[in-house]
Amino acid sequence: MLASTLTLLVLFGATLTSSTFGFGGALFSMPLLTLVVGIEVATPLYGLVGWTTAVMVMSTSWRAAKLQLVWRFILATLVGIPLGVLLVRTLPAEVLVKGLGLFLISFGVYRLLALPVPARQRLTWAYPFGLAAGILGGAYNTGGPPLVVYATMNRWPPETFRATLQSCFLVTGLGVLISHGLGGLWTGQVLHLFALSVPIVIPAVVLGGWLNRRMPMQRFERFLFLILIVLGVMLLV
Repeated sequence: MLASTLTLLVLFGATLTSSTFGFGGALFSMPLLTLVVGIEVATPLYGLVGWTTAVMVMSTSWRAAKLQLVWRFILATLVGIPLGVLLVRTLPAEVLVKGLGLFLISFGVYRLLALPVPARQRLTWAYPFGLAAGILGGAYNTGGPPLVVYATMNRWPPETFRATLQSCFLVTGLGVLISHGLGGLWTGQVLHLFALSVPIVIPAVVLGGWLNRRMPMQRFERFLFLILIVLGVMLLV
C-alpha cells in the first residue's frame, strides 16, 4: 500500500514536470520509482504514463509542433529503442541503476551550469542524437536530454520547443511501448499501477499547462536540475 501511494505521488510530480516544461518527467520519476518499485517495474510503468501525458499535452498544443524538424531524429530514435530494452533484459539491475545515476548527475550539472551549446544546423546531427535518445528511452525512459540538446543546437524558438518535444515523444513513446510489450516488461503489477495512475495524470497535465503560462521558468528549471543531481547521487551511494 505504501509503495503504491509513493508511486502515485512520484507519477503526479513527473507528469506535472513534463506537462509544464515539455520534458523532464522521466528524469524526475525514474530515480524515485527505481528506489520504490525497482527498475524492472519503473521502466515500463513510466513508459505508459509518459506516453499518456504526451497524448494529452498534444491534444491542446499540436498546432505549434514542427514534425518536419525532427523526423530524422525520430527514425534514429526508433532504431535505438530496442537496444535500450535489450540492456534492461540482459544487464544486472545494479548496473542500470548506477548508469542512470551517472547520467542524471552529468545532465543536471550541464544544465545547471548553463554551459553554451554550439549551433549546428546540419540535419545529419539528428541521427546520432536520435540513436542516443532511443537507447536511453528504451532503457530508462530518459530520451529527452539528447532531444533537448539537439533542439538547442538548432536554435528552436521557444514557442516551438515545448510542442515539438511532446510531438516527438508521442511518436517515439509508441515505439517504447511496443518494445516494452514485446520484451515482456508489462507485468500485472505494471498494468495495475498504471490503471491507478490514470486519474492523477489528468489534473497534473491541466495544472502543468497552467503553470507553463505563469511560472518564472528559468528559476524553477535551475531548482529542478539541482534535484536531479541529488537524485543521481542517491542512486550511486
